[in-house]
Amino acid sequence: MIMRWGTGLRGCALLVMAAVALPALAFDLQGHRGARGLAPENTIAAFTRAVGIGVSTLETDIAVTRDGVLVLSHDPHLNADLVRGPDGRWLAGTGPAIHSLSFEDLRRYDIGRVNPESRYGRQWPEQKAADGERFPRLDELFTLARASGPALRLNLEIKITPQSDAETPDPERFAALVVEAVRAAGFANRVTIQSFDWRPLLVVRRIAPEIPIACLTIESANFNTIGAADPSPWHAQLRRADYGGSIPRLVQAAGCTTWSMFWRNLTPELLAESKALGLKVLPWTVNDPLEMRRLIGMGVDGLITDYPDRLRQVMSERGMPLP
Repeated sequence: MIMRWGTGLRGCALLVMAAVALPALAFDLQGHRGARGLAPENTIAAFTRAVGIGVSTLETDIAVTRDGVLVLSHDPHLNADLVRGPDGRWLAGTGPAIHSLSFEDLRRYDIGRVNPESRYGRQWPEQKAADGERFPRLDELFTLARASGPALRLNLEIKITPQSDAETPDPERFAALVVEAVRAAGFANRVTIQSFDWRPLLVVRRIAPEIPIACLTIESANFNTIGAADPSPWHAQLRRADYGGSIPRLVQAAGCTTWSMFWRNLTPELLAESKALGLKVLPWTVNDPLEMRRLIGMGVDGLITDYPDRLRQVMSERGMPLP
């Protein structure tokens, strides 16, 4: 084919620009529990705030009431740092398990502000209260996302642990409930399902292969899902030894397309190995702009943050396309 020199240069320049832009366009700005640093976590107020800032994904947590309603809550029990009773007073201590309450009972509690006297509450000085907020149903989040446009995605965490027992549905039932709700809402192409406990993820992979799954991990002094035991009780009987001790290879074996690790645990070597395996890398929960810049520079595929406004500002400073 004969091509004019000037046209060829312009065409090559456009191709180069497109190639450079593609990874940035795919960068995933996820609002953790909506926007926990700015509004009460896992409330419609927090999700609305995150959408207003401009996120690509809303991250949240799922629990199940006694009567089988999927609701949004990080904690399996009512948390005294977040929950006020019908009398308007903070709970005196840890409340009942959500799975022991009917949805009607659960909606009696107000989660519109953190207890300012609690250690947890003092972590969020920028959080704006929204009194009257109740535990949302998952279908309320689907409604909000649908109204926000087709580009907005959801990252749904199944909150279950190897020790959950009667406090949650079993992994098979929990995964089936979430898949049923996602399909009924028509969100299979807009959702990722994640969990620290990989058992429900393997169920999702089996019954809904069209829905991507993300493997969560952490290695810290207070919480370690990897640990010395092999297999880890968190990893659905998958053994690291069968994969050369490699966590990225273990994640791939679980069928996860994304590895989402505690941000301090990510190294350049682990990132390179993950990329070579075709995994997306999505550290959590990154709130310091300096760390945001460092991780973006390493080449991660996105970040989960309590402060989507901070991450959006960092992306803007770097000239990255914004959601």
